[in-house]
Amino acid sequence: MSQFILALDQGTTSSRAILFAHDGSSVASAQQEFEQILPRPGHVEHDPEAIWQTQLDTARQAIDRAGISPEQIAAIGVTNQRETTLLWERESGRPIGNAVVWQSRASAPVCQRLLDDGLNDTFRAKTGLLIDPYFSGTKVKMLLDATPGLRQRAERGEV
Repeated sequence: MSQFILALDQGTTSSRAILFAHDGSSVASAQQEFEQILPRPGHVEHDPEAIWQTQLDTARQAIDRAGISPEQIAAIGVTNQRETTLLWERESGRPIGNAVVWQSRASAPVCQRLLDDGLNDTFRAKTGLLIDPYFSGTKVKMLLDATPGLRQRAERGEV
C-alpha cells in the first residue's frame, strides 16, 4: 500500500530528501552538500551531474533509512532553485556546461545592454519581470552568445 510522500528539495548548497507518513510526520531524511563553483567574482555555478547525483543519493538514503520500498511511495513533491539555468542536449539529455545559479550576476552585461537600449518597459510588458540577472532569460542569452555554435544548435532544436 502506498503510504508515504517523498519530498525532494534541490537547494542552492545541498540536496535533501524527506519521507513523510500519511499523517504528515517526518519518517526519514537525508542531505548532501555539493560544490559551489565560483569562476569569477559574481559568477556562481553548479555541476549539473553533482546536482543529479546528490538528489538521487539522498532519495535512496531516505528510503533506506525508513526501511520501506519505493513502491510504498504514493507521491513525490519537488522544490528547486527556480531561476538556476541549465541547457542540455535534446537527444542525449547531457548538460551543456554548468548550471548558472539564480544568485549569479554573470548575465549583468546582457541586462545592462537591454536597459541601455531602452527595453525596460517592453521587457516588463511582455514578461511581467524586471530586467535582472536573477531571471533565466538573460542567462540563456548569455550562454547562447558565449558558446560557439550553441545558438545555431538551439535554432536547429538540438538544445
